[in-house]
Amino acid sequence: MSKRVLVTGGAGFIGSHVCEMYVREGYDVLCVDNLSSGKLENLKSLIGNPRFQFVQEDICHLEGLMHLFETFKPHVINHHAAQKSVVASLEDPRTDLDINLNGLLCLLQCVKKHPIQSFVYVSSGGALSKVIIGDEKSTESDSPQLISPYAITKYAGEKYLEIYAKEYDFDYTVLRYANIYGPRQIPDGECGVVPIFVNNITTNRTSVLMTYPDMPRGCTRDYVFVGDVVEANRLATEKAPNMVINIGTGKEIAILDIYQSILKIFGKEIPIRIEGPRSGDVKRSVLSNRRAQESLNWNACTNLEDGLLVLKKAMQVETI
Repeated sequence: MSKRVLVTGGAGFIGSHVCEMYVREGYDVLCVDNLSSGKLENLKSLIGNPRFQFVQEDICHLEGLMHLFETFKPHVINHHAAQKSVVASLEDPRTDLDINLNGLLCLLQCVKKHPIQSFVYVSSGGALSKVIIGDEKSTESDSPQLISPYAITKYAGEKYLEIYAKEYDFDYTVLRYANIYGPRQIPDGECGVVPIFVNNITTNRTSVLMTYPDMPRGCTRDYVFVGDVVEANRLATEKAPNMVINIGTGKEIAILDIYQSILKIFGKEIPIRIEGPRSGDVKRSVLSNRRAQESLNWNACTNLEDGLLVLKKAMQVETI
């Protein structure tokens, strides 16, 4: 019999790619999404597939979730649904708390009544990374830098999962993502720097770069292609190591360098406007992926230029 996986946030940018992977791997997939930011269009390749079903539901609706667990009886939970914006968490911390912690606890309440085998939880390497000095990288054992409500709720979620996994006897993996980019990403906030730049560049609009006096090329981030992230989810599902794992390239790139790489790929020359720093920003973020290599046999295989070329090709296909 096929294993059954419930994917929350499965109509979103990363979640939809994860759903496709599970179907390819022979899983029966239930995608749960309230469509607040996800799109059914992201799932068009899966609609009609006998191994895939979609249900519009909110993860904070315990009664609805409990019904899905009773009928679908998942073996695996892959939890991608989240409030993902640092800025939004500062402006509206109660909503951030409700989605990121109450939503997770609703899932865990369902697991308490309907046992599962494993749980993949998506956390944030960028928001939780320590202050980077020199050539060092953020590791999973570092004390997290909790400077936003978003970081606090994601870190608390990791701890809740650890407690529930031990209490109710299931395996788990916490995947702390770096900055993910690729096809289907929406241009919103700090999570969507690449699509924001791409949209502006392809429509000849001016982009904005937030800088610090000591960082004139902008903040630095660790950018990883969505296809590599999907592979990490596959490996974490096959053998959950019961630990927190960074998912990043281990390479630190300034945001201005990202912008200039996109200009090159799309053959454009458009200047960028410089502004001051933004509240809640982590100035530097780069993740050590040594544990991912050792525990999952995973590494980021797609360099920035190749990833941007895949994104460009996907956009060309969409316009045909």
